[in-house]
Amino acid sequence: MTSTETAQDAPEALVLPTMTEMPQGPDGSPISGGTVDVILVPMAGEGGEERLVALAFTSIPLLVEAMGEGQPWVIIPTAEVGEALNGSGAAAVLIDPQLADSPGGEHTSG
Repeated sequence: MTSTETAQDAPEALVLPTMTEMPQGPDGSPISGGTVDVILVPMAGEGGEERLVALAFTSIPLLVEAMGEGQPWVIIPTAEVGEALNGSGAAAVLIDPQLADSPGGEHTSG
C-alpha cells in the first residue's frame, strides 16, 4: 500500500471515515478487538486500471467539511494505518481528499 504523503509530512494520527458508528475510546480511537469498516473508493491507477483507496483526513474538521457532520469516523495513529487496512483491499490511502459535490449541492461519500 502507498500513501500520498511522505513520512516526514505525515500527522501523528489520521481520521478515517467508517461505514457505521463503532465503539471508540475517549481519544476517538476504535476499541481494540473491533473491526473497522472504512470507506474505500475506486480510483484510476497507473495504466488506467481501477484500484481501491482508503479515505483519510488530517483533522476532524476536514472530514466534516468533505463528508458532513453525520459521517462516522475513527482516529488511527498514522503508523498503524497500514496494519489497520491490511486485508481491506485498499491499495493506497488518499489523504485530505476534496470530494466532488453532487448535483444537489451535497457532498458524496463514494
